[in-house]
Amino acid sequence: MITRSGRALEEILQLPEESLIRLLAETDDRSGDRSSAGRTYRSLVEASGVLDKLLAEFGTPRDGGLHTLGHHERVRIGTRRELAERESHHIVRAHRDGVDRYIAVHHGDPGADPERMHVRALENCRIGRIRRHHDTGVLAAELLFDIRLRAGDTFLFRYTVEDGTADVCREYARGADSPGGQYALQVCFDSSALPVRCHRFTQHSAAAPRGGRQELPLSARHRSVHLVEPRLRAGYVGITWDWG
Repeated sequence: MITRSGRALEEILQLPEESLIRLLAETDDRSGDRSSAGRTYRSLVEASGVLDKLLAEFGTPRDGGLHTLGHHERVRIGTRRELAERESHHIVRAHRDGVDRYIAVHHGDPGADPERMHVRALENCRIGRIRRHHDTGVLAAELLFDIRLRAGDTFLFRYTVEDGTADVCREYARGADSPGGQYALQVCFDSSALPVRCHRFTQHSAAAPRGGRQELPLSARHRSVHLVEPRLRAGYVGITWDWG
């Protein structure tokens, strides 16, 4: 029988009746395979709940008073086929006065250990408080600006998360709660660990089927693939690859 909490989640996510329960049942059947491509719906729901708690500890609203004008990410896949590092370059605009920080969130792949991850401030910010949640592989870091923004001010900052703590990585996706500005994702592979094919994909929600599938050519010289979204929509967009 479907639970009241399950029904509520279906309404929030605009899912067909009992689809969530069926999905969670399928997830339970696959839960022993930690090397399956992508994150399960359950892990995303759990991580979302953890993130809400971490943001509450920072005393920061979910959007932080900032609107994203541009977000460029560079993901590096290491020799063990692991997610070794993620670099982010943000262009933001404040929509209220007094904003002086941003909460960066990193969700590691299955088996990730947030205690062994490191965050480095690269440009126009410095590291403040850091919170970690081992069970979900979530790390949240406070990036402090040197100025207080006024409503309408724009700001640029850049940081990196050194990971390399999880199992084989098969995809990277960026989720958004609401529409945003331009988003670019570049995935770079080590010369000793190249995938056989890569694809972009979109997803309306964590429980929805994937669409927008398009093969991406791998650059022979730079060993990388990329996608560009002129205007990020709510949901997920990402790149998946096959190791063969």
